[in-house]
Amino acid sequence: MQKMEAMKVAGDQPTEPRDTYKIAYIIHFFLGAGNLLPWNAFITAVDYFGYLYPSKHVEKVFSVAYMCSSQLILVLLIWGGWSSKLSYRFRLNLGFSMFVLSLMVTPIIDRVWSRHGSQGRSNGAYGVTVASVVICGLADGLIGGSLIGSAGKLPKQYMQAVFAGTASSGVLVSILRIITKASLPQTPQGVRTSAYFYFIVSTVIMLCCCLGCNLLTKLPVMQQHYRLLSNDPHCSRPKFWTVARKIQWPSFGVFIIYIVTLSIFPGFIAENLQSELLRDWYPILLITIYNVSDFIGKSLTAIYVPKSIKKATWTCIARLSFYPLFAACLHGPKWLKTEVPVMVLTFLLGLTNGYLTSVVMILTPKWVAVGEAEMAAIVMVLFLGIGLVGGSILGWFWII
Repeated sequence: MQKMEAMKVAGDQPTEPRDTYKIAYIIHFFLGAGNLLPWNAFITAVDYFGYLYPSKHVEKVFSVAYMCSSQLILVLLIWGGWSSKLSYRFRLNLGFSMFVLSLMVTPIIDRVWSRHGSQGRSNGAYGVTVASVVICGLADGLIGGSLIGSAGKLPKQYMQAVFAGTASSGVLVSILRIITKASLPQTPQGVRTSAYFYFIVSTVIMLCCCLGCNLLTKLPVMQQHYRLLSNDPHCSRPKFWTVARKIQWPSFGVFIIYIVTLSIFPGFIAENLQSELLRDWYPILLITIYNVSDFIGKSLTAIYVPKSIKKATWTCIARLSFYPLFAACLHGPKWLKTEVPVMVLTFLLGLTNGYLTSVVMILTPKWVAVGEAEMAAIVMVLFLGIGLVGGSILGWFWII
């Protein structure tokens, strides 16, 4: 009881800085989009990489390389003390610069190795491409941990903006995918042109994000927030295990969210479901439905956020019910195998993923003392990442 009262006193600032024109909110949204856009570009261009390296398991190798390198950086932020040794602005600039480097590698090596034979392309170019995905993962961990950790100390609307932004990147890439598929021929040259389009658009947005993160730290509203936090007597460097024990329920909740989601999406949706009516457009439309509903879910927390973190966690666990529901769409009666039930389930999968992720990520940093908020947010990102890895592994074994 005394702890909760102390937290309330710490949180009740006499005058909370006002983001009058929502500039800080918009920049947080934009940086959130930039954090996931390169990965979405790599995955969306998987048919291009499949054409270049037909004997390689591109999507699976990319997923493992990206997620493992991202988790490594999160561990360094927590135990290596990077979040205190390196400034917030420096971490964001370094991360977005690494994104630009990883995105530029693919078009460049494609041009360089186009003069070599298939053996040179398969070995050398593939190794460099995987290395660029690793760099992309390192940048994701650095930016994600820093951005979400910082947002955890700020009013809840900034955390909501970051996660709505991450969802918007999926929507953007889905739109680009539909445009390129509809307008470009499905030939090697058409696939190459669409991939270049993804990488060029993503690179331009990454450069804009570099400008955005430098502008963010200079905004008067953000400088006021930083001053209030630096003057707070409760702000001190917390220990990982101390914070982790306090937030074990919501961290388990976000872990379950992504175990369920990644074991179903995109692998099961893209490869196991078929439609005679929509043909090869079917997986593209299902992925677009998921991305749009995920964005809607993460945007809904701008309207309403429940107050009970335990109820939110139990709702996360309840998402395990998606397993029998999707299994019924694959093995159940004929009417469940049609397009409409699958689209409805995919919409609900994305909606609950987006809303519950945003809810637990908003509530958890406010559930601990102010000085522990950044660590709590980074711990949540770590468990989210573990859920991504675990879900991808379960998807690999096709448990559904």
